[in-house]
Amino acid sequence: MTAVNAITVIGAGLAGSEAAWQIAQRGIPVVLYEMRPKTNTPAHTSGDFAELVCSNSLGSMLETTAGGLLKAEMKRFNSLLLDVAESTSVPAGGALAVDRHRFSSLVTERLEAHPLIEIRREEYDELPGGIGVIATGPLSSPGIVQALQKLTKGDNLYFYDAAAPIVTGESVDYTRGFWGARYGQGTADYFNCPLTKDEYLEFWHSLVTAEVAPLHDHEEGITVFEGCIPLEVLAKRGEDALRYGPFRPVGLENPDGSRPYAVLQLRRENTEATLFNLVGCQTRLKWGEQTRVFQLIPALRNCEFVRYGVMHRNTFINSPEVLNSSFQFKEAPNLFLAGQITGVEGYMESTASGLLAGINAARRMEGKEPLVLPRETMLGALADYIATADPGHFQPMNANFGILPPLQEKVRGKKARREAYAARALRIMEDYLASL
Repeated sequence: MTAVNAITVIGAGLAGSEAAWQIAQRGIPVVLYEMRPKTNTPAHTSGDFAELVCSNSLGSMLETTAGGLLKAEMKRFNSLLLDVAESTSVPAGGALAVDRHRFSSLVTERLEAHPLIEIRREEYDELPGGIGVIATGPLSSPGIVQALQKLTKGDNLYFYDAAAPIVTGESVDYTRGFWGARYGQGTADYFNCPLTKDEYLEFWHSLVTAEVAPLHDHEEGITVFEGCIPLEVLAKRGEDALRYGPFRPVGLENPDGSRPYAVLQLRRENTEATLFNLVGCQTRLKWGEQTRVFQLIPALRNCEFVRYGVMHRNTFINSPEVLNSSFQFKEAPNLFLAGQITGVEGYMESTASGLLAGINAARRMEGKEPLVLPRETMLGALADYIATADPGHFQPMNANFGILPPLQEKVRGKKARREAYAARALRIMEDYLASL
């Protein structure tokens, strides 16, 4: 197999892995480049494909949520990563959470076993000469960033993403908390760490006064995506900011029937529940400070950290200036961009962009027009956003109902509106696929 008769995919993260699979499933050879483990990044720890560097949760599976609707649409395109995620899932209530090591290992196995995918473990630091998908991710190497800068005739934009700590299950004091789901709905997959008012205030004060890891000079004035804002930044917005955010106690009760003043939830990182993620606690506190502050929570008095919260640079381009809603470069129609580097935000959003970019790269090879999905679908709306948003104020976007066109009929009630949005999206997607 050579790059002459194959499509080049650069990067085997979530987007690149999905893109390579979609291309190969359409009978077209793929050369997939991945620089890890020879060249690593500040966030990755292995050479496996589709490694999850932050949370192990891929979001809700409910079709009446934006993330769940996106997954339902991706199923209709036979997404590889969604299939693997479901087969490596761990209990997480209505969310799809995975055993991160089994997940990335199985994705790697599936791609390595595909007869039309050739894998090259080396860095690719230039633009493909033929048809290609660039999916190098938010931690792209300097070489490919420079190549993209030259192609887009402009500087890249930057924002910073924060990851939550992970602790061992055996170090959690289960006598100081309880298993449960909000409002008693679903299975009790989260371990809840309650705090009294005094305990919460002590934690909050320690958090807002703790030392954070310093930024380099060129990192000053950074923009942080609101959905990944560090816990200490959120806490500084007010004494109750956490209680209305990740520490909200609403829908939870202590075993004695009382309501906690605040609650930190722990989510399983693997099937065996030997590791837990501190939900919503992404941070860039110094590592010693993380130990000191989080151990103020009664159930975590003796917690053992296996990964501290970190903050790393994410690179994305000003997509409305340079991309079409097919994820195709306006000035270089043989090239497609996928993943967080396009300005989509989130695991499944990145995967979905790779799915569509891969399909359209394959269609380009076949001499067909690219798919431009209806805006009433979640994936179509997300692709439309990255292509048509205001380039002067472009910021990363995840799946949400706000990017969908309004319903023609007036529907009362948030739940009913979301049901109507989801029903419309799936109906239109089915019709669109049937028309192909």
